[in-house]
Amino acid sequence: MTVDGKILIIDDSPDDVTLTLRALKKNNITNPVKIAADGEEALRYLFPPDEPPAGRTEALPALVLLDLNMPKVSGLEVLRSIRSDPRTKYLPVVVLTTSTEERDIVNTYDLGANSFVRKPVAFDEFLEAVRVLGMYWLLVNRPAGRRHD
Repeated sequence: MTVDGKILIIDDSPDDVTLTLRALKKNNITNPVKIAADGEEALRYLFPPDEPPAGRTEALPALVLLDLNMPKVSGLEVLRSIRSDPRTKYLPVVVLTTSTEERDIVNTYDLGANSFVRKPVAFDEFLEAVRVLGMYWLLVNRPAGRRHD
């Protein structure tokens, strides 16, 4: 299953990134993947400091998988930046985190997250969660602001 566009994984845990990449591969989700190890790196990728706002040379990702608890810039701040910029305000963002705090769920939806998914502990459950996310967000969902031929 290949859809035009990258998946941007924003997560500071190398183990969680590895598990996510394994789950994507096992589910035959073959989209290119860009990894940002923290929120600061993600913001530099999404909003390159040396590019004018209207002159982005690289396409935006088709899907963002965003962890909340990261050093430098938190996932909530990344989400706030994504939603406050007209270029990225409709970008599908799925919060994929270990948090079960109700305030985190409410805050992410208040800031415009498309979905909040708790990372399952068991790999089989995680594999299924990634399969469902990939099927929905990359095949079924029709994002705003993109051509649909």
